[in-house]
Amino acid sequence: MNPLPERVRLVEVGPRDGLQNENQPVPTATKVELIRRLGRAGLRTIEATAFVSPRWVPQMADNAAVMAAIERLPGASYSVLTPNLKGFEAALAAGATEVAVFAAASEAFSQRNTNCSIAASLERFRPVVEAARAANVRVRGYVSCALGCPYEGTVAPGRVRDVAGALFDAGCYEISLCDTIGVGTPGATQGMIACVAERVPVTQLAGHYHDTYGMAIANIYASLQMGVGVFDSSVAGLGGCPYAVGASGNVATEDVVYLMRGLGIETGVDLEALMDCAEWISAALGRRPGARVTQARRGSGFIGSRSTEVEPTG
Repeated sequence: MNPLPERVRLVEVGPRDGLQNENQPVPTATKVELIRRLGRAGLRTIEATAFVSPRWVPQMADNAAVMAAIERLPGASYSVLTPNLKGFEAALAAGATEVAVFAAASEAFSQRNTNCSIAASLERFRPVVEAARAANVRVRGYVSCALGCPYEGTVAPGRVRDVAGALFDAGCYEISLCDTIGVGTPGATQGMIACVAERVPVTQLAGHYHDTYGMAIANIYASLQMGVGVFDSSVAGLGGCPYAVGASGNVATEDVVYLMRGLGIETGVDLEALMDCAEWISAALGRRPGARVTQARRGSGFIGSRSTEVEPTG
């Protein structure tokens, strides 16, 4: 096992991955304000929107308007998802300086999600990466179904390794390994990371864990032990997957920050401001905050409130 890092980088995916499955339309102004509040809470890598077909993801139809209106803080990155060259060109025109592409480690999921094979999806991304390189735009890669598929079940780590390696070789600076349906456990997570690290340096891997079975925080800790220092998370636990029915949202950013604070690992995020943001977006969407720490603050007024901290009694 590796020593735990002194600092981790959090990739906030709430504005894109978190909101894309909302049934009711989310106003552009709400999305822009969410990004502003996340930035003010200290998050410096925020996935802002997706340049995808509005026919398939209508919630992201206002992508250009969002990019035009967001507050861009110094040193912050506002990435966008671009599944093809057309999406990349639109993202570039909207001022994107970082994009993300994705492929699945499951053939069945790839067919359901992108209507093509894994090999074909990887070929589809090559011109995106080449165009991004020419435009000095960074590209991040996602590998879906890294710990299980809703159609195939268990996914062999070697398949995750091969897809991650292909994205890395194509020019992605970082590969996020996604437990799309949240079935992973710490042992399986470590085994998968060890296998992928045969092709991609662990320092260029990220963890993206959904919390369907309540294992996301445990999987993050297991990943820390393997040397991973980047994690995707979603404020208030927003999100899911439109092609994985029943899968719950991403791990809540508040819970991840609380874990890191307890481990003495720096994130640069103000937990109290983040929980305020989570309360705000949850109210705007008409739901209860999904993070356990935010729910605990609601119930006791203790967690996250510096003014109410007390000395332990033993």
